[in-house]
Amino acid sequence: MARTTDHSELTDTEREALHRLQLGVEHIYRGYGSLLACHHSIGHGIDHFEAARELLREAGHEEYADALRDEIIPSGFVGEQWTYELVDDVRTGFVADVTDFERAIRADLADGTPHVSERALKRRWRDRIGGWNEE
Repeated sequence: MARTTDHSELTDTEREALHRLQLGVEHIYRGYGSLLACHHSIGHGIDHFEAARELLREAGHEEYADALRDEIIPSGFVGEQWTYELVDDVRTGFVADVTDFERAIRADLADGTPHVSERALKRRWRDRIGGWNEE
């Protein structure tokens, strides 16, 4: 089917589906951003544990310093995985998968054009005032 550049041939249902897919991906990106924030926070927390380990050793509390060094600091965040590994797995797995999925559907239905609902809304709002001066 030949597509118009404004994608006016899309049904309302198709346009809404594309919009929901776009929003879904955007929310996944936000969740990934929260995971990055968690990764950074955990790293800063571990930095504080390392400073505490040095202070405990300096104060003569070898057993606590050793426990931090041997058990807490090198341990994984989830199982044996450190947060950077989770970040990488999520980015190259789930985030990439949903991004590719949304992109493929958008390519099929709207020639790859993103934000078709927003483009239609922009066009309607500008048309209702008799056009828009793009200058």
